[in-house]
Amino acid sequence: MLKLTKTQTFLAANHERFRLLPLSQLAAIADTQETSLKSQTHTQKPLELHPSLHIDPKYFVSVLLNCKNIFQIKQAHAQIVANGLLTNLFVSNKLLYIYVQHKAIDEAHAFFGGMREKDPVSWSVMVGGFAKDGDFVNCFRTFKELTRCSVQPDNYTLPFVLRVCRDRMDLLMGSLVHGVVLKSGLCWDHFVCAALVDMYAKCRVIDDARKLFDDMHKKDLVTWTVMIDGYAECGNPNESLVLFDWMREEGIVPDKITMVTVVNACSKLGAMHKARFVHDYICSMKFSLNVILGTAMIDMYAKCGSVDFAREIFDGMREKNVISWSVMIAAYGYHGQGKKALDLFPMMLNCGIMPNRITFVSLLYACSHAGLVDEGFELFNIMWDKYGVKPDVKHCTCIVDLLGRAGRLDEALKLIENMTVEKDEGLWSAFLAACRIHKHVELAEWAAKSLLELQPQNPSHYVLLSNIYANAGMWEDMAKVRNLMTKRNLKKIPGWTWIEVDNKIHQFSVGDKSHPLSKEIYGLLKSLIEKLELAGYVPDTNFVLHDVDEEVKVGMLYTHSEKLAITFGLIATPEGTPIRITKNLRVCGDCHTFIKFVSAITKRSIIVRDSNRFHHFNEGACSCGDYW
Repeated sequence: MLKLTKTQTFLAANHERFRLLPLSQLAAIADTQETSLKSQTHTQKPLELHPSLHIDPKYFVSVLLNCKNIFQIKQAHAQIVANGLLTNLFVSNKLLYIYVQHKAIDEAHAFFGGMREKDPVSWSVMVGGFAKDGDFVNCFRTFKELTRCSVQPDNYTLPFVLRVCRDRMDLLMGSLVHGVVLKSGLCWDHFVCAALVDMYAKCRVIDDARKLFDDMHKKDLVTWTVMIDGYAECGNPNESLVLFDWMREEGIVPDKITMVTVVNACSKLGAMHKARFVHDYICSMKFSLNVILGTAMIDMYAKCGSVDFAREIFDGMREKNVISWSVMIAAYGYHGQGKKALDLFPMMLNCGIMPNRITFVSLLYACSHAGLVDEGFELFNIMWDKYGVKPDVKHCTCIVDLLGRAGRLDEALKLIENMTVEKDEGLWSAFLAACRIHKHVELAEWAAKSLLELQPQNPSHYVLLSNIYANAGMWEDMAKVRNLMTKRNLKKIPGWTWIEVDNKIHQFSVGDKSHPLSKEIYGLLKSLIEKLELAGYVPDTNFVLHDVDEEVKVGMLYTHSEKLAITFGLIATPEGTPIRITKNLRVCGDCHTFIKFVSAITKRSIIVRDSNRFHHFNEGACSCGDYW
């Protein structure tokens, strides 16, 4: 009868529990057990071999586990060869694992290639080694060789390969590996299915990820977190928060990593009541605000419209890193408080935190949106000389935007022509937007040509150019651009505005009459516009980009989604309370003027988050100073 050692008995008794553990964890548990069993009888240094144990495989495993560097591993390797134990698959796999663990991938690969016998563990260690080393080519090549050798891939190997597909966003390879999963009969394995959900979510094929997720018999915290994050990254943060509620109903307790993904979803949704709920939940769970969670909450509150709440979180953090400071600086920037953003910079330096490229992007962005041209140039000039941060295309884009908003298009053009860094779509978009603001058609055409060469399938670039033509009354040129969009099957992104009332999100489009209170909304809007016109509001029909009569243009302006959402807010929220709306596109100039008048007439604070920044309207003025 076969007799088991104490270590083997322990592993056999716990087989079902260990079967689903990652390889590294399984090896570590086995290592701990073996080491503890040896601790009573073996006190030798790694390579001081006891004569009676020269052929004991467990002893050589213990030797390998005690190796501190590649030199000692090679010494142990030589002793294993000398004692004829390379034929022992358990010892060979452990040697391969130790090479990989010490990042000696070349040595591991050479040893792997010479192994006479390989089992699924051998293949898993080698595939995982290449994956962890970032050698994706050899990772895929080894996995392909595994399938050709008719080796059955297991629930250790497949997740490694799927993570590589995820990191590379290689949907084609991920789909092929999914096929291998189905052929291997591992489609219901928890670890494999979780890895598939993660891969599809990161590749933004969220429907496939959700189908796999819903079909899983057992969902752990990691899988829930992946799915919540996937929806947020794919532009559906509301579904992320629905999943978070469902997860808690299922009795799954989130950790800090999960809460970071939930906080990020709140940031994208921009709903203050959700932000407050998540903050209260974090406090109730007694999660400490470490650098990662605290920084995420700063971003959440800032993007939900309250830079003051963001600053409270920032001031309450015991530890801050360069990202924390940069996020707080950026928050002031897109809320139009450029001076406060700049005030944080010397405070950061006094705390011993050195700026990085992200810090300077945040600072330059703040200068751009506050019209601080001189301050922006000063920062741009010292970032390399004083702080060793080399300007890249993001920093140059901020300076182009800064000059463009200030009307200094010639200087912006000169900077673009003299740039040594590669120009990207962000830079050309900033310059094209500046041409729109200052109605410079010739430069706009030049910028649009470069932009469309980089991103020919982005409809927003065509729309911006056609709007520039429309503003200039060049209707034929506008029609040509629109016809080009039609030929390329490109559609304009529709404008939407959201408002949060009583923990519910209400959505409006231009001319929208689908809301249950639509009749009341249009009735109040009509009387409100009459009051505004008496106060001096004049509709700016330049923002109606259609070749129609002036009277028709005025009618079209009155039904913009921003106006409908704010009017609903006046109906549905208590008098004197702030109104918060979110627009998926840039707020138009006429709506900007309209909102200033509404804030003055109604004595209401109105916070507008558009695609570029936040606008805080109070008593007839906007925080942007009409500079946006």
